[in-house]
Amino acid sequence: MDTKLHFLASETEAAQDALHGLTSHYGQASIDECDIIVPLGGDGFLLECLHAYHNKGKAFYGVNKGSEGFLLNQSISARLSERIPKSHAITLHPLKMTAKTKDGKIQEAIAFNEVAMFRQTRQTAHINITVDNVERLDKLVADGVLVATPAGSTAYNLSAHGPIIPLNSPLLAMTPISPFRPRRWKGALLPQESVIAMTVLDPAKRPVGVSADFTEIRDIVEVTICNETSIKATLLFDPDHALEERVMREQFMV
Repeated sequence: MDTKLHFLASETEAAQDALHGLTSHYGQASIDECDIIVPLGGDGFLLECLHAYHNKGKAFYGVNKGSEGFLLNQSISARLSERIPKSHAITLHPLKMTAKTKDGKIQEAIAFNEVAMFRQTRQTAHINITVDNVERLDKLVADGVLVATPAGSTAYNLSAHGPIIPLNSPLLAMTPISPFRPRRWKGALLPQESVIAMTVLDPAKRPVGVSADFTEIRDIVEVTICNETSIKATLLFDPDHALEERVMREQFMV
């Protein structure tokens, strides 16, 4: 195969065994000289690789060697040279989070999966939600709230009973976490270009933290979230294991 590959593996025994076998067979190009990055692990490990190497401008062909593998291809390592040239590409754009803490500090991070706000103590969070400068909820009383990309809609968002979004959809999912008020609010689907501002209404009595994938910030007072189109990552999927079909199947699982 003329395509130069760089393999990355999680610490599991299955991933490490695959790393040894694949590098012995295909070689190991450097991260800068390779054409495609091949993460071996689960969805969490793929997410780590996206954060670490999205700025390299390489496509990612993930192979499932972990417990979860929704965004990964099946473990068919022996036929890798046949499958990569036939794979389909999907481009991901992360969310950009800007958080302001109680002491006035501003911190930024990106999230390929989701940005999630959580209560830090036993008391529920009180959060005001604005979308494109229009107030949509004057006070959400809940354990928290998250905003997920299509790629992240099958992760924590799904566990919080949020909707699954096909990867090519220009939408974001806003999903409450254990909501108390409004009782009947189940969340919202928002245009991908939306600018979302969430303000903590009582940060002293009801402190709130926020996470953007792996970045966690405590004692925040305000979070702004938008789609970061200047950053992208390309995922490759086998044609007979298309993500669109997996998204469809997931919605009919009981």
